[in-house]
Amino acid sequence: MKSVYFIGIGGIGMSAIARYYNHAGYKVSGYDRTPSKLTGKLEEEGIEIHYTPCIEALPKDVEETLVIYTPAIPKDMEELVYAQEKGYRLIKRSRALGEIASMQKCLGVAGTHGKTTTSTLLAHLFTHSGKGCSAFLGGISKNYRTNLLLSKNPVLIAEADEFDRSFLQLFPHVAIITSTDADHLDIYGDVDTIRSAFAEFASQIKEEGALVLKKGVEIDLSNVKAKVFTYSYSEQADFYPTAMETIGGGYTRFNLVYPEFTTIYGNTVPAGTIEGCTVGIPGWVNVENGIAAAAAALLGGLEPQEVKEALAAFQGVERRFDVHINTPKLTYIDDYAHHPRELSSAISSIRNIFPGRKITAIFQPHLYTRTRDFAAEFAQSLSMLDELILLDIYPARELPIEGVTSEIIFKDVAAGKKTLMKKEEVLDFLKEKELDILITFGAGDIDRLIVPIETMLNGRL
Repeated sequence: MKSVYFIGIGGIGMSAIARYYNHAGYKVSGYDRTPSKLTGKLEEEGIEIHYTPCIEALPKDVEETLVIYTPAIPKDMEELVYAQEKGYRLIKRSRALGEIASMQKCLGVAGTHGKTTTSTLLAHLFTHSGKGCSAFLGGISKNYRTNLLLSKNPVLIAEADEFDRSFLQLFPHVAIITSTDADHLDIYGDVDTIRSAFAEFASQIKEEGALVLKKGVEIDLSNVKAKVFTYSYSEQADFYPTAMETIGGGYTRFNLVYPEFTTIYGNTVPAGTIEGCTVGIPGWVNVENGIAAAAAALLGGLEPQEVKEALAAFQGVERRFDVHINTPKLTYIDDYAHHPRELSSAISSIRNIFPGRKITAIFQPHLYTRTRDFAAEFAQSLSMLDELILLDIYPARELPIEGVTSEIIFKDVAAGKKTLMKKEEVLDFLKEKELDILITFGAGDIDRLIVPIETMLNGRL
């Protein structure tokens, strides 16, 4: 194999794998539908990308080319069909990640939400400690400005994505499961099927390894051969905080209690407590993510003091509770939340950090099926706001569904004020508006508004 060609190279997971092969010396190229900040970075790194389907762009040597595609690409997309017809070795992104991970000690982070921040935090713990790791992340680490970390240490950290059952390509030594809420019902059908998939993922953890499971998450553990540990932010578990105190700005100091355990290298560590921990980004949800990551890091062989120091130095992930402006009179936060539970967690964290302030949010629903399946839950979460600006649905890979528009959420939102508008109207609407705290929420192209909004708001300071 000399060349690797990507169909859908601009996705966050695909781009990390593209960077991996490019760094390893392969000739990497690919297609994506639209230019983006990510594709621009890939092009700067020497990767050729085109934005109109073109079968001539595939490397000519079929025998020496691997084609990797994202399941978000339509099955009739002409480059995909051509690669199938011509006999290229063709695999999904998840299979490629699974093959890379199989050669190392894999630490996988799964969950219907929380996995991007938790996996990035876990990778940071290893990197900051000096031991290092390779990591394939579902977001851009603010500590390292990338979604790919490379190291000679044979530890690989992967975001284990449940979409399209991708995580079933991983057989980790340690796995975290943060949540198993209903999502991707277009694929799974119901929440029981989702939980069955998570149970299958958990059963694939190495027998000498460990599962770090959020306490209260319901999955069948009967086929899990690994040792199971629980973690919690709010109650006693195997890994949990004590002596929690708020130290301002939404930050929390706490002691992290851990049980006796055996690391993936066979070393037994007696039970103990790491005193005086803080996580370098605010919000109770990030303390919870920090406890999960710390548990996996300890099981992966890091020392307690290394974990404590790295937790405090964590700067977060782009588009995950990402604070762009923070003054007493004006705050702007961007967050990737696109599921009702994620929205509720983010809004409650913001209320906790900024008590008594007025919260205005712009939300762009992601996918027609998710909007249809969770319209009532979205309305309930968004009713926690003081004011809502609701945008049209971002379709991503889907075709419209009759009767499914943002209106089915909008009509049931009980926020003090609410407005339904198109994305193109947002900036003009905000120009004349008094704002206290503004949040942008969503997994679609709402990210194109971040820089213009930040620039405009900075002009008011």
